[in-house]
Amino acid sequence: MKKNLLRLALLLFTTSFCAQTNKIEVAKDVKGFKLVVDGKDFIVNGINWDYVPIGYNVLDAKFWEKPDDIIKAGLDGEMPLWQNMGVNAIRTYIGIPPKWITYIYQNFGIYTMINHQFGAYGLTLDGVWYPNTKYGDPKVRKHLLQESVKMANTYKNTPGLLLFMLGNENNYHLTWQGAETDEGIVINDQDEAKRSEAKAMYKLFNDAAKAIKEVDKNHPIGICNGDLLYLDIVASECKDLDIYGTNMYRGESFVDAFDRVAKEFGKPILFTEFGSDAFNARDNKEDQLMQAHYMVSNWKEIYENAYGLGKAQNSLGGFTFQSSDGWFKAGFDERKNATIHDTEASWPSNGYSRDQAKEGDKNMNEEWFGIAAKGPTDIRGLYTLYPRASYYALKEAHNFNPFISNATEFKNHFKNINLMAAVLKARGDKAAVGGTEKLSLSNLRAEFTTFNTGGSLITTPEISNGKGLAYPDRQGFDHMQSYYIGVKGQPTNNMKAEVNFNILGNVAGNPIDDIFYENVGRPIQVDSPNGPLTLSDNNRLRVYNASFEWNAKDFDMRGFYRTGHYHWGYEGDFFGLYPEANYGPNLDIYNGEVLGVEVDGKGVLNGLKAAFGPQLWWGANPAVLLKYQRKMLGLDFSAVYHKDIVNGNGIDENGNRIFDPEQARSGVIPALPTERATIAFEKKGAHFGWTLGAIWAGKPLNGRMYQDINANGQVVNDKIQSKDNWGGKAKVTYTNGGFNWYAQGSMMGLVANGGVDPTLTFTGWKLKDSGSRNMSNFLTGIAYNFGGKFQIAPNFLYQKPLVDPMPNDVDAPGRLRNWVDDPFSVRGGNRETTAGELLFTYDPTPATYMYQWDNDRAEDAKFAFNLGFVYRHLPTTQDAAIGFLANRSYFAFSKSAPAQDLWEISSRIVSKVSPDLGLIANIYGGNGQANGDSVRTIERFGGDIKMVYKKWKLEYGFKVNDWGPFDYHRDFNLTFPVQNMIDISTSIGKPDWFILPETKIGISGIWRSLDENSPRYLPNQVPPNTFPPVPPISSVGFGNGSEWEIRTYVHINIGK
Repeated sequence: MKKNLLRLALLLFTTSFCAQTNKIEVAKDVKGFKLVVDGKDFIVNGINWDYVPIGYNVLDAKFWEKPDDIIKAGLDGEMPLWQNMGVNAIRTYIGIPPKWITYIYQNFGIYTMINHQFGAYGLTLDGVWYPNTKYGDPKVRKHLLQESVKMANTYKNTPGLLLFMLGNENNYHLTWQGAETDEGIVINDQDEAKRSEAKAMYKLFNDAAKAIKEVDKNHPIGICNGDLLYLDIVASECKDLDIYGTNMYRGESFVDAFDRVAKEFGKPILFTEFGSDAFNARDNKEDQLMQAHYMVSNWKEIYENAYGLGKAQNSLGGFTFQSSDGWFKAGFDERKNATIHDTEASWPSNGYSRDQAKEGDKNMNEEWFGIAAKGPTDIRGLYTLYPRASYYALKEAHNFNPFISNATEFKNHFKNINLMAAVLKARGDKAAVGGTEKLSLSNLRAEFTTFNTGGSLITTPEISNGKGLAYPDRQGFDHMQSYYIGVKGQPTNNMKAEVNFNILGNVAGNPIDDIFYENVGRPIQVDSPNGPLTLSDNNRLRVYNASFEWNAKDFDMRGFYRTGHYHWGYEGDFFGLYPEANYGPNLDIYNGEVLGVEVDGKGVLNGLKAAFGPQLWWGANPAVLLKYQRKMLGLDFSAVYHKDIVNGNGIDENGNRIFDPEQARSGVIPALPTERATIAFEKKGAHFGWTLGAIWAGKPLNGRMYQDINANGQVVNDKIQSKDNWGGKAKVTYTNGGFNWYAQGSMMGLVANGGVDPTLTFTGWKLKDSGSRNMSNFLTGIAYNFGGKFQIAPNFLYQKPLVDPMPNDVDAPGRLRNWVDDPFSVRGGNRETTAGELLFTYDPTPATYMYQWDNDRAEDAKFAFNLGFVYRHLPTTQDAAIGFLANRSYFAFSKSAPAQDLWEISSRIVSKVSPDLGLIANIYGGNGQANGDSVRTIERFGGDIKMVYKKWKLEYGFKVNDWGPFDYHRDFNLTFPVQNMIDISTSIGKPDWFILPETKIGISGIWRSLDENSPRYLPNQVPPNTFPPVPPISSVGFGNGSEWEIRTYVHINIGK
C-alpha cells in the first residue's frame, strides 16, 4: 500500500513538474536586450501560424472546434515540419484552447505567443458591430480591458505560453476600415485628429498591459504596431509595455527600425510579421527564389541586431509571415473564392522591387505569403504542406545562435546560405503539390440512382408505352447513371482553364420530380419524311461546365460557361445592371446556360471592369457591360454601361419577337434588347451615408407601341418616347450605435429598367427595391440592435406603376401586356403595393451574421433564430404572365390574378450544438397567388430541417396546401394537399451544408397527396394537346390520390 502511495505521489510530482508554468522575462545588460525563458537565453525563431484548409476562411474553418483526434492529427502533421525548420514559437490568436498550447510545447518544444486583436478590425458592443474602434469611448475602454484580463486569466498558467501580444496594426486601422490594404502602408500621418485617436488608443494599450500584469507576472506583454507609425506617441503613452512588436514590410532591409526603436522608445523590438510573398507580380508567376531572398535578408538583420552582436542589440527575434498560403484572403469580405489561389496583388511596397515594373505598382500578393504551399483538403478537413525554398533557406538561418556567436561567425553563417540550393530542394515539393503539370484530371464523379415509384388515382401509367415521351412515363422501378470528368490545363502560372464533361448512362423515366438535368437524354420525337421519328440516344456526351482565368500585367480575365459569377452591387452598380449568375441546383434542373467573359483592369486600367458574352446571366441577350469606378471630389463615383447586341433588336420584319430556341426550352426568355447607362455618387461618413444615381435605358424601345386605357375606359395606343428612358434613385443611411436607419426612393421611366437590389442593408429584410421600369417607389426601415444579441427591424415599402396594368375585363382589341411582346408591363416588381415588414432576430454570435449568404456553413451559435412577418396590400391586378407548356413552348396568360392582400410569416432556426451536431430549420405560413390567371388564393404552410451529425445528414421537408417544386406549379396554381420529403445519407467525410458534390450513399423518399388542384390527379385527366386544360369529367366525389417515390443513390466524387 505504501509503495502504491509513493508511486502515486511520484507520478503527481513528475506531472506537476513537467506542466509547470514557464517564467519568461525581458532582460537587459550592457550587451543589450534578450528574452530569457526559464533561465535560458531565447531568440524567437517564430512563424505566424493558422490552420485554414483550402475552401475555408478564418471564420468557418473552426479548427479548434473539431474533435480532439482531428486537432491532434492536424498538429502532428504540421508541428514536426516547423520543429525541423528550427521554429521555436508560433504566433496565433485567442481561441486556441490552453491544452493545445501545452500539447504543442510538450511534444514539439514550440512555444505560443497569444495575440488579442484589441479591436483592430472593429468590435461588437452590446450586439452592435462597429467597424471602426473608438478607443476613447468609455464603453470601448471597459470592454477591451475586460477582454485583456479575461485573456490573461485564461492562459496565465499554461505551459508553453511565451508572451501576450495586443493588437494587429491597430494604428493603420485608425485610417483603414475593416481589412482594407488597397492603398498600401501608412508610414506617416500628421493629421491631428488621427493623432488624438492614436493617443487614446496607446493609453488604452498601456492600461491593458498593467491590468494583465496584475493577473500574470510571468509573461511579457507587447503591442503589435504597424511599422513605426506613431512611435513618438507609443513612447509617451506605453511605458508599461515590455516589448515593441511590429508588422513591417519594407523589403530587403528594415533600414532604421532597430535604431529608432532603441533611441525613441528604449524597449526591445520583436517583429510580429514580416517577409515576402512567393508570387512575382511583375512576371505573373511563382518566384520562390525571390521570396527566399527577402526572407533571408530580413532574418539576417534580425540576428545582426540581436543581443551581444554589436549593433542595436535590441532584437528579440521575429515571426515569419506566414506558415502556409491563405487562399481565402482576396475574397474574404464577400466570403467567396476560397477555392481559388488568387494572384492579384492588393497593395504596393516599393521595398520589394524585384517584382515591380515601376515604383508604386501593386506587388503584395496576400494569398501567397506561405513558406509552404497548401495541399488539397482531405475528408477530415486536413491537408499536407509542401515547403518552398524559403523553408529550406530559413532552416539554415535558424541554425545560428546569437548568444554563443560573434559578429564574424554571424557573417560567415549567412554568407554560406545558398538560396539556389534551397530552390532546388523545393522543386520536389512543388511537383508533389501539383504545381508543374500542364494538363491533369481535376474531377471524377459518378452518380448511380434507383427510383421506385407508385401511387393511387394518378395518371402515370403502370407500364411505359416505350416511347419515353411522357413525364413520368411509368410507375415502378427504373435507374439512372450520370458521370462527370474534369480536365484542367495550366500552360503558364498565370493562365489556367478547366472543362467538365457529363456522360449519361441510362436516364430514368419514372421520377415524380419530372424536371432534372439528365432529361436531355430522354427520347424526343421529330418529324421525318416518313412521319414522326423517335430519337432515343440523345446528348450522351456534352460539356457540363467550363472556365478559364488569365492574369496578365494590365488585366485579369475570367471566362465562364455554367460556372457563374458575382454581381457588382457592392462595386458601384447602384441600379443592379449586372446581376449575380450563381443559381445553385436550378441551373441543372432547368438545363440553363450562362456564358461569358469578365475582365478586371489593373495598373493604369484600375477601376475599369468589363463583361461580355452571349448569355452573361440566365436568360440574358448577347451583351457587353462596362463599369468604371474612381474617387472624385471626395466621393465614390461609378458609371455602368450595358448594351444588348441583337440583330434587328430581336424583332422580325413583322414586329414579332425572335428567340433562341435553346433559351426558351430552359424556361427563360430574354427581355427585349436594351441599351442602358448609369452613374452614381456615394459618400460614407461616420454616421451618415448617401448614394445618388441616374439611369438612362431602353433607347431601342423608343417608338414601340403599347396599349393603355384612357379616362373614358377606352383602349388607346401610345408609344415609348425618349423621356421614358430616364430614371433616378437615391438612398440615405444613418448608423449610430445599435440604431440603423435607411430610406430610399426611385422614379423609373417606362423603359428605364434596372435590376433587383442584391445588397444587404443592415439585415435580412424581404421587402427590397426591384429596380423595375415603369415605377416610383419609397422604402424605409430601422434595424435596432439591443441586449448584445437581439435585433428588431420594421421595414416599409410603397410602389406604384407610372402606367397601370391593363384590366382583366378589357375588351378586344385590348389585351393584357406582357414583357415578351411589349416594351413594359406591370408585374410583381412594379405592381402597386403598400407593404410592411417586421423582422426579429436573436443572434448571440453576430460575427457569423445570420443574413450572410454562407451562414448555413459559417454560423457557430448554439442557438440563433429569426421571426419575420410581411404584409402586402395589393389593390390592383397585374399584366399577363408568361407560361410554359409541357413541350416547353410558351404563351401569355389572357388574365392575371385578382387584387388581393397577402401575408406571410417565416422563421429560420440555426443550432450548431457541437462540432459534430448541427441543425437548421425553416418554417413558413401565409397565403399566396399563382403567377398565371388563377383566381384561387391558397393558404399554405410548411418547413424543412437539415441536420448534420458526424458523417450523417438528414433532410426533411413538409408542405401543406402548397405548390410543387417547379415554376410551372405556381404558374398554373397546381398545389398538393400534403407533401413530405426525407433524405438520409452518410458520407466519407463530414457532410457539407451546401449542395456540393460529395462521396456519399443515401436513401430518399417523397410522398404527396393529390386532389383536384394537383397535376397527375386521375379525375382531372385532360386529353393531350388540349388548351385550355379543362377536364372532361368532374372530380367531385373522388377522394384524394397519392404519388410516392423511393430513391437510393451512391455518389462517388474524386476531386473538387
